[in-house]
Amino acid sequence: FPVTIVFVNPFGVESRLFQPRSLTPSKPRFISVGTICVRKGYQYLLRAFELVKKTLPESELICVGDYKRDFAKERRRWHAFTHVPHLDHPALSKLLQGCTAFVFPSQEEGFARVISEAMAAGLPIVASHESGATTLVQDGVEGLIVRGRDPQHIADAMIRVYLDPELNRKMGAAALQKGSSSNTWQDYGDRLVAEYER
Repeated sequence: FPVTIVFVNPFGVESRLFQPRSLTPSKPRFISVGTICVRKGYQYLLRAFELVKKTLPESELICVGDYKRDFAKERRRWHAFTHVPHLDHPALSKLLQGCTAFVFPSQEEGFARVISEAMAAGLPIVASHESGATTLVQDGVEGLIVRGRDPQHIADAMIRVYLDPELNRKMGAAALQKGSSSNTWQDYGDRLVAEYER
């Protein structure tokens, strides 16, 4: 489709609730949010985290979401991450603020709302193209776009955003600017109405 006929309107964020982090954590702490299933690429994320731990033994991976049945075989294999089945939005906002980066190697997605929420927390985004992240994330600016089925590529990106604090800070600031500033749900609705009127 020619770009002139495409209207992109990324999901907004409750910016009064999702606030930016004040500090980058001293220890590597990564977070992913969503149903833990094959479609969202958790089998690749957990393999990537296994590689991350070899370089950064103190690393923590927090996965927020319930398991789906298709992940049953994979679930038995992995134990080295923190699993949080469910969080309300205030608790999720607080948790995001204490993390190094948001990681989301989904294999099939429209646009995950949690990407905007993580950006509003000032987190660099490490995500696959298939996650819909490129709606808001430019590779190397607001985060890093990775090959979703490539655990080594995902791991390298995770390690990079931790080992380079200045890059982490810059990407987090860019993510906050693009994902949260002028991107409330009211902004989302206003953009949509304006496009319908046009």
